[in-house]
Amino acid sequence: MPPTKIAYIQAQWHTDVTDNCKSAFVAEIQRQGYGAADVEFFTVPGSLEMPLMAKKLALTGKYAAVCCSGLVVDGGIYRHDFVASAVLHGIVQASLETGVPVLSAVLTPHQFHEHEAHRAWFTEHMLTKGKELAEACAHIVKSLAAV
Repeated sequence: MPPTKIAYIQAQWHTDVTDNCKSAFVAEIQRQGYGAADVEFFTVPGSLEMPLMAKKLALTGKYAAVCCSGLVVDGGIYRHDFVASAVLHGIVQASLETGVPVLSAVLTPHQFHEHEAHRAWFTEHMLTKGKELAEACAHIVKSLAAV
């Protein structure tokens, strides 16, 4: 019998923004027919650590999919686009190497400043991203099961 559980990884940076992604994901994945016990939650320090955790979880054989949530922002110290590229590449690579879908709701905004307008907009936007992540997750799991 194929696995039915979903792993959800959340980066610990900016959880005040990304917690909305998680709550919207949980609501939508349950609407898609999964139970609360079907989703297991994991944390990593930052988004850069997600690909390795995703690959390790996928290799356990316990999960039908692995979903990732995070926010990579330009803090003015380094080029966040390099980090964002590495994260997305790693997520896709983990999926291709394991055969387990690894999905991303890791946002990499062109501009994100630590002021209320940006924080409020992205906090709200994460509700949409969480719902979309759950929809994509349920869809790909069903599609792959039919192959």
